[in-house]
Amino acid sequence: MEVNKKCDVFSFGVVTLEVIMGSHPGDVFSSLSSGASSSSSSASPSPEMPISDVLDQRISPPSNQEAGEVVSLVKIAFASLNPSLQCRPTMKKVSQLLSSTQRLHLSKPLHMTTCGELLALDGLTS
Repeated sequence: MEVNKKCDVFSFGVVTLEVIMGSHPGDVFSSLSSGASSSSSSASPSPEMPISDVLDQRISPPSNQEAGEVVSLVKIAFASLNPSLQCRPTMKKVSQLLSSTQRLHLSKPLHMTTCGELLALDGLTS
């Protein structure tokens, strides 16, 4: 493994998802890989999985007002875990996104929003 600036953002993504999920994200990622045997192919959650299934089930689901912020944070975390170093945002970009007041607007309820929909949104690398 080459150590570089993108390692910090990967660590941020792991810790963020640990907090959101209530467990290490590797456990979920490996269980979501549909028949994949290598760990490198299980770097992201199943596209069909609802975002609400990724959230820690021990706490109450976010209100409609909070859902946009939660989804924004999950999107940043997913981008930070991108297997391609070039496709990960920088920590400066992550900081800017976290500081901004702009949050994703959900066109449907949180329990109907899938991981694939968040992964398909515009990248955060710019």
